[in-house]
Amino acid sequence: MTSAKSARRPHHWRRDLIELAALFTAVAVADAIANLIGHTPDGPYLLVASAVALAATAAFHTWWARRHSHAPPPDSDTDTGGADSALTSSGMEADVETVLWRMRTTVRDTPGTLAALCIALARHRIDILTLQTHPLAEGTVDEFLLRAPAALPAQQLTREISAAGGSATWIERADAHDLVDAPTRVLGLATRTALDAAELPLALRQLLGRCTIHSLPALTITGRPTGESAPVEGVLEETVMRLRDPSGGVITVERPYLPFTPTEFARARALVELDARLGPRVPRSEDVLTLPEGNEITVRRADRGDLAAARAMHDRCSDHTLGLRYHGPVRDADRYLDHLLSPRFGRTLAVQTASGRLVALGHLLWDGDETEVALMVEDDWQRRGIGSELLGRLVALAVEAGCESVYAVTQAHNTGMVAAMRALSLPLDYQIEEGTLVITARLDATPGLPAAPHGQSEQTPQARR
Repeated sequence: MTSAKSARRPHHWRRDLIELAALFTAVAVADAIANLIGHTPDGPYLLVASAVALAATAAFHTWWARRHSHAPPPDSDTDTGGADSALTSSGMEADVETVLWRMRTTVRDTPGTLAALCIALARHRIDILTLQTHPLAEGTVDEFLLRAPAALPAQQLTREISAAGGSATWIERADAHDLVDAPTRVLGLATRTALDAAELPLALRQLLGRCTIHSLPALTITGRPTGESAPVEGVLEETVMRLRDPSGGVITVERPYLPFTPTEFARARALVELDARLGPRVPRSEDVLTLPEGNEITVRRADRGDLAAARAMHDRCSDHTLGLRYHGPVRDADRYLDHLLSPRFGRTLAVQTASGRLVALGHLLWDGDETEVALMVEDDWQRRGIGSELLGRLVALAVEAGCESVYAVTQAHNTGMVAAMRALSLPLDYQIEEGTLVITARLDATPGLPAAPHGQSEQTPQARR
C-alpha cells in the first residue's frame, strides 16, 4: 500500500532537483574515495573487497526483507495484536445463536450521545444492522435493528441503554422482514396501496408497527352523520394520529405506549394522500370454477359498484339466510351493504353465474387488531361448495395480509358455517354465548398459506383477467 500511495503522489520540480543534486554528490564522493584509495599500494584490493562487501550486504538485506514480510502478527500484548485478537474473538462468536430486536430510544440531541449507545451495544457483542433517526423538538428518537446474542435478555439490554443515556426505551422481537431498509419498505407499501384501495389500512399497520387502526365512516348505517372528521393535514396527538379518509370519515391510528414521531406522521399522511389521488380502485382478476354438476361460476373482487347486484341477491334470499348472516332484523340487511362493499373496511369476494347474477358474497373485514370473515350464499346455490371455496380464499387473503387469526360470528345451529371452518384444518377456538357462536381460527400456527378447499368444487385450470 505504501508503494501504491507513493505512485499516486504528484511529482514536483523541487524534489527532482534535490534528487539530481544528491546523485551528483554521491558520484563525486565515490570518485574522491576511489582516487584516494587507488593511489595506495593495496588500493585495488581494497576497492574489490569493498564492492564484494556491498554486494553481500545488499543480498542479505533482500533475503531478510522477503523472509519476514510474511511473518505472523505480533503477540496480543501489542496494539495490533489486540485488534487481531478482537477479530478472532468475533469470528469465534459467529456460531453463537443470535436473535433480531427492534429497539427505539430517545436521546439528547448533543454530540456523542449516539456514540455512547453504540459503545454500550458493542460491549455486549450486539451488531447494529440498521439505524433510523427521528428528530424531535427536544431530543432525537433513534430506531435500531439489532442482532444480539440469544442469551442476552431484553431487560438487561434496556438497562444498558438507559445507563448510556437513552430514555423511553421500547424493544420487541424482529424477523427477517425487518431487514429491508426503510425507503424500500415504504416504496413497496406505496405500490400495494396504489394497486388496491383495501391495502391502505394494512400498509399503515406495516409502516407503523404494532398499532390499532380504525376506519370511522362519516355516515352511520342509517345515513346519519357520525360527526367524525379531521382536517386535511391530519392531527398528531402523542400516541394517536387522525387522518382524513379520502372516502369520507376518519382513519384513526393508535399505539398505546409509544408516541408517534413527526417522521412517522408524515409517512402515514403521504400514503393517505396517495390513496386520495388515485381514487377508488379494486383489482379485477377473475377465476372461473366448475361446480360438480357442471355449472361454471366466477369468483372476483367486489366493491361499491356491485351494490345494486348485492341488493338484488338480498331480495332473492330467504329471511332465514339473511338472519344467519346479519344476526339482526332482516329489513335492515340492505343498510350494511354500503359498508361491507367499501374497500376501506376490508375485502369482498363475489360469486356470479355465467349470466352475471351475484349468488354469493364473502367478506374479510378489518376489525382493529382482529379480522372477521363472513359468508352469505343465495338459497338456491347452497350445499354446492361455494361457501367453502369463498372461506378458503378469504383465509388465504388474511394470511397474505399478515393476520394472526380470523373469527366468524354465527348462530350455534349454523352447521354449514361450522363445517366450512373445520374444513380449513386450522386450530379453532369456540365461544358460545346466548346462542351466538364465535369461531376463531389461528393462522400463525401454520407455516404457509392454507390452500382453498376444493373438496366440493372443482377449479378449472383456466383463469381470465
